[in-house]
Amino acid sequence: MNSKYALHEMLELHEIAAFKTVCVTKSKTMQALVTDPELMQILQQDVTLSQQQLQELGEVLSKATI
Repeated sequence: MNSKYALHEMLELHEIAAFKTVCVTKSKTMQALVTDPELMQILQQDVTLSQQQLQELGEVLSKATI
């Protein structure tokens, strides 16, 4: 089932996806610099969650029409 979105809604979804991509990149980069195990775990959880969210956004965008 295709969902119909307004142009501004599609642009906002793309903006969210770009932001989450930056979050994943930053968290992965910071993992190389962190020595605290608890902080490392938080960063890994952020990477995992952000990747899941990006996948969900991708699915929404792939089914969407303007």
